[in-house]
Amino acid sequence: MKTKTLAAVFMAIVGLAVVSSIAQNAPPGGKKGGGKKGGPGDQKGLVKPTMADAVKVNVYADNWFVLFINGELVAVDSIKFTPHNVVSVDILPEYPMTIAVMAKDNADPKTGLEYGDHIGDGGFCIKFSDGTVSNAKWKAKNFFRGPLYSDVKNPKVEYTVIPTNWFAVDFDDSKWANATEYTEERVNPKEPFFNADFKGASFIWTSDLDLDNTVIFRTKVENPGWVKRWNTKPDLDVSGAPFR
Repeated sequence: MKTKTLAAVFMAIVGLAVVSSIAQNAPPGGKKGGGKKGGPGDQKGLVKPTMADAVKVNVYADNWFVLFINGELVAVDSIKFTPHNVVSVDILPEYPMTIAVMAKDNADPKTGLEYGDHIGDGGFCIKFSDGTVSNAKWKAKNFFRGPLYSDVKNPKVEYTVIPTNWFAVDFDDSKWANATEYTEERVNPKEPFFNADFKGASFIWTSDLDLDNTVIFRTKVENPGWVKRWNTKPDLDVSGAPFR
């Protein structure tokens, strides 16, 4: 009798503990997936973007890049020159989409040479999961050239002033030449390139892959049938960061 009584008491305690645990972890109101009343989920009419709305971007640069989309900074290469790396980011697209990239080859600013006495070569490749890829339709302009005439004995360089608003949506690049496409063999990308999806994208630069060291690329992507699914926008202001 004593054994049965102890067992009954033990089962009663376990049962109360389970009920208590369920009560503590249940959402308010006892409804699955519920939230605090009056929270963001209860605001009628708001449609928020999800990762299903995002577009993935893969970037490979020889040797460094900074990427702007619709005038806003999106990505900066985290490794200055070697090892060559792939940068992948997710973006929320807004069409028409203006893409602007500054790419830099590894070159001494005073001589244009790399590793002391070598002439380097550049190369840039980018692919968006919406089908946007780098190709000869992009605009390209050089702003740092050297060593002039490939003279490694007496190297000299030439700079062109970079416009302050080169990444802006309304910047006029109509007089720029189109980018030049280069073969994969010519650019000779390193292993990370082959581990990412760049299918359909071409390596681009100016017409001089060897002597042009700072190149800005621009293109505009139209998507007439695209309609933004969400109606919310950020409340925070990151313009001017990190200086304010």
